[in-house]
Amino acid sequence: MSTIRMLSWNVNGLRAAYKKGFKEWFAEAGPDILCLQETKSLREQLPGDLQSIEGYQAHFSSAEKKGYSGVALYTKRAPNHVETGFGVEEFDSEGRIIIAHYDEFALFDIYFPNGRRSVDRLEYKMRFYDAFLEAADRLKGEGRGIVVCGDVNTAHKEIDLARPGPNSNISGFLPEERAWMDELVDHGYLDTFRMFSDESEHYTYWDQMTRARDRNVGWRIDYFFVSEGLACQVRDAFILSDVMGSDHCPIGIDLDV
Repeated sequence: MSTIRMLSWNVNGLRAAYKKGFKEWFAEAGPDILCLQETKSLREQLPGDLQSIEGYQAHFSSAEKKGYSGVALYTKRAPNHVETGFGVEEFDSEGRIIIAHYDEFALFDIYFPNGRRSVDRLEYKMRFYDAFLEAADRLKGEGRGIVVCGDVNTAHKEIDLARPGPNSNISGFLPEERAWMDELVDHGYLDTFRMFSDESEHYTYWDQMTRARDRNVGWRIDYFFVSEGLACQVRDAFILSDVMGSDHCPIGIDLDV
């Protein structure tokens, strides 16, 4: 058995992150698997040394709308196969989904929708949540171990954001969004960070307009979840809050496989 390190990061534009030292950070971090969200680019729009990185397979899913959404996967371990959707056009067309199938587990790299723009987008977000859970449960029901990572765009509990009261009526901390995260846990998926820490003031996103990161007024909306069968194999879960280059920071887990 060996231990692999998986990292996840909403880069808020991969081309922008590249100009801020992403490639150097990646080389130094050297994860076995790196999942990215909000890449905002087609593969062919990226610098050549991001389209292909030595030692890694690269997979991309991009939105039909240019400069929007997008996820990417860089992996030293070759997946058996990779999917870029749930098989539902309204979700698959936004480039939010990569599902990589390995021998030991299925990995979901997901950029979950933001529901703040309108009531319609909140409804879309909730439908997306349900479609994701159906897809994950289907694989789990087949006996697969499940790893889920990405920007979930919801803080689960009051401990997961700096100012829960003022944000209780804002998408990202609405009762129905938090209730869905309760449902996710009830379905047998564990929040890996909370397996190792019950402390407050650990966040993964800070508003740039208000310089919230300087004051650590943040939200923990990026997560690694694992199915119950993999829980005993999680050796560590962590937040790399010192890494700059986005309004989010990377998160990670060490998993025995």
